[in-house]
Amino acid sequence: MTQKYLSVTGECVTEKVIEKSRFITTSRHVESEEEARAFISEINARFSDATHNCYAYIPDITGNSPRFSDDGEPQGTAGIPMLEVIKNKKLVQTAVVVTRYFGGVKLGAGGLVRAYAGCVADNLESAEKASYETCVRLKISVGYTYADGVVRYAEERGADIISTDYSDGVDFSVAVRKSEEESFAAGLVNRLNGRVKTERELEYFFPFKV
Repeated sequence: MTQKYLSVTGECVTEKVIEKSRFITTSRHVESEEEARAFISEINARFSDATHNCYAYIPDITGNSPRFSDDGEPQGTAGIPMLEVIKNKKLVQTAVVVTRYFGGVKLGAGGLVRAYAGCVADNLESAEKASYETCVRLKISVGYTYADGVVRYAEERGADIISTDYSDGVDFSVAVRKSEEESFAAGLVNRLNGRVKTERELEYFFPFKV
């Protein structure tokens, strides 16, 4: 079972002009081929007057089922170079569309490869990324006096507080990397002198920012 993988989060849009052609690159996190195709359709509609909307995506967390399209550019000059950039950055569940508005200057095959690959590389460098790791969601219950201590401890350990509920005390839902579950819980008990209760709720993939 995959324990960890890297992907973009949300959507990132970048733009550059190369030899009078306008290139708009849009990347997005997708979790299935259906989501990837819906994203591509959305970009096609958004830039319906563009000369080309070339794409590449890897929808599977294992890196399987990659797809790409040159969308009218000479074969092998857009989709494959775009896909290779995604692979080289070791990203999965990631889709990218490069929209081109032709500016009247032909780039040639080599120029097109450099343009499309470069646009994707720049975009993915700018995009927010997350390490999706197997994590455990813990319910942490403390009195109000110790609530700030839980927050500080979670920040120190790189855990994410998902929600906070206030009643007779304070209940936190915290995402902790599975590999750190035991040490996290033991360290918290030690930090708060035992005045804390932890309960394991579930195990799942969680996007930790990188």
